[in-house]
Amino acid sequence: MSDHTVLHVKGRVLVGPEEVRDELWVIGGRISYDRPAGAAEVRTVEGWVLPGLVDAHCHVGLDRHGAVPAETAEKQALTDRDAGALLLRDAGSPSDTRWIDDREDLPRIVRAGRHIARTRRYIRNYAWEIEPEDLVAYVAQEARRGDGWVKLVGDWIDRDLGDLAACWPRGAVEAAIAEAHRLGARVTAHCFAEDSLRDLVEAGIDCVEHATGLTDDTIPLFAERGVAIVPTLVNTATFPGLADGGEAKFPRWAAHMRRLHARRHDTVRDAYDAGVPVYVGTDAGGTLPHGLAAAEVAELVTAGLPPVAAVAATTWAAREWLGRPGLTEGAPADLVVYEADPRADVRVLAAPRRVVLRGRVVG
Repeated sequence: MSDHTVLHVKGRVLVGPEEVRDELWVIGGRISYDRPAGAAEVRTVEGWVLPGLVDAHCHVGLDRHGAVPAETAEKQALTDRDAGALLLRDAGSPSDTRWIDDREDLPRIVRAGRHIARTRRYIRNYAWEIEPEDLVAYVAQEARRGDGWVKLVGDWIDRDLGDLAACWPRGAVEAAIAEAHRLGARVTAHCFAEDSLRDLVEAGIDCVEHATGLTDDTIPLFAERGVAIVPTLVNTATFPGLADGGEAKFPRWAAHMRRLHARRHDTVRDAYDAGVPVYVGTDAGGTLPHGLAAAEVAELVTAGLPPVAAVAATTWAAREWLGRPGLTEGAPADLVVYEADPRADVRVLAAPRRVVLRGRVVG
């Protein structure tokens, strides 16, 4: 497909959850709803059309051991692209992946800089490991390096306690989140357990990753403050295996992880029912492979979200939340074409018919 080819996309174009058009045109890599005059070369693609999917929690440039070479990061990004995920929020990575921005064939990435964790309270080689007195300075540093996000590790296993525990004093996170907001960045945090959530939300945090520790006490607080969650259910499904591996050394932690796993679907459904914003994220790039956005959508439906809400969590709503356009006039033509209506059966998302990235058919 040359730069002069006009792409005609027709069928059912899902501009929004209820807004459907019959066709759109891609001219010079951008979306138009006006038929072009005198196009010399036209290629037609047909099907059910969505904005490029969003994986709002993944890690390009990272594996279980830490930073990876550029060729591995490229494969990760291509895997997401071929699965239809064309906008990624990289929720923490020690790798510099800015070179991806120069590649027209790779998804766009919204970065949160490198994780910020308490000393010896996170996965080795992942995070800046610091103490509370340095938190504001490191948040400021990562706010300047990221794309409008900063990532904290809100809780992790405390070896002395033998269980999950909050990483930061209330005053430290209040000051750090205020500094991030002053610099124009939003803040999110890794949180598995219950105890860290109230302090983070009352300190002004914008999002919580995983959020398996939500309870009847904290869900209304999230809803009232508009704090989003990215449940990463495809990741929390691994909790029993993690518990088995650590039970001999930390039995209290293992039992806690199993409890969080057992109620994971109920937790997400209760949060959604209360009005907490929920978005799709997979946590790919640590121990999980990339390309799992469709599987996460299916997990949200299993948890009890209506299919259209689960689709919105990886398309229209997610793009609006991240400040990126969908299928709007003049927007970059990042879209995915499917055989059938994904609002009727989200399993359709696992098999894109065509992937169009910045106006080019790439899959």
